[in-house]
Amino acid sequence: MNTAELIDILGREGRLLADAAASAGPDAAVPTCPDWQVRDLVRHTGTVHRWATTFVAEGRTEFHPAPEEPDLDGAELFDWFREGHGALVDALAKAPEDLECWHFMPAPSPLAFWARRQAHETTIHRVDAESARGGELTLPTPEFAADGIDELLCQFHAREKSQVRTRTPQVLRVQPTDTDAVWTVHLSDGVPRTVRDDDGAADCELSGTAYELYLTLWNRRPLSSVALAGDASLAELWRDSSAIVMR
Repeated sequence: MNTAELIDILGREGRLLADAAASAGPDAAVPTCPDWQVRDLVRHTGTVHRWATTFVAEGRTEFHPAPEEPDLDGAELFDWFREGHGALVDALAKAPEDLECWHFMPAPSPLAFWARRQAHETTIHRVDAESARGGELTLPTPEFAADGIDELLCQFHAREKSQVRTRTPQVLRVQPTDTDAVWTVHLSDGVPRTVRDDDGAADCELSGTAYELYLTLWNRRPLSSVALAGDASLAELWRDSSAIVMR
């Protein structure tokens, strides 16, 4: 997906998140993040937005930690979130294509990295907000959901920080039913290696729509949400050890 499309998605997803959070109320539990209430979700996501904005808007070329989450609540918190989200979208939309700034995974450019990362960050947390509100979840396009799977498998879990490891080599395949994409994840005691292809036999295969797989691999839906063939323990390993680090 191109950067302009991702910025548009970020804008839409942030507005949906804010609306769902306000509808649910700050005290509502977040079923997809059992330790959180809506206020925790909004504080976290809004802080990440402001953190990302500093790199894009200020051209910071070295890492700096995210600021402290604000001690805000209720309508004031939701207004703060909308303001920060708008500033991030604006900063990305106005940034030059040759922007130089710190980013933490390979990408065609720093601008492309931050647009993609924040679009998916915001979408996953929009799902959290909608799960707290109740009712139907907003469905993204299969193309965008597949892009989120690709970011997770080919970037986050291509790093030394990935904890998805096996004592003996095993293979996990991820096969959406509504796109041509397929990923084969080779697991071992080292860094996972993902191939964007049907790369030989698999010990376990997960299949479903791109959106179902997107949410399942981000641990927003149970494994029962998708079809599973083969060794279920490999899917359970993913569920238990695939948390990501935002740095």
